[in-house]
Amino acid sequence: MVRTIYSLSHSEEEKRREEKRREEKRERREEKRREEKRREEKRREEKRREEKRREEKRREEKRFHLEGTLNDHLVPLPDQI
Repeated sequence: MVRTIYSLSHSEEEKRREEKRREEKRERREEKRREEKRREEKRREEKRREEKRREEKRREEKRFHLEGTLNDHLVPLPDQI
């Protein structure tokens, strides 16, 4: 009888350990997913920043080109000097 009680108790302990292992495994998977989401968000954010830099550079080049075109008439020609 004592042996049966011990077996049941031992069995319950094993079940608890197994459940704890499963829970820890689940937590590790969730942490990996969260970490992957963070990395993905960082990549997206970096892409957005890079696109903003490119857009700003295009605007700057366009503005420079337009200013140069608008100011061409202000540059004295060689025969005007």
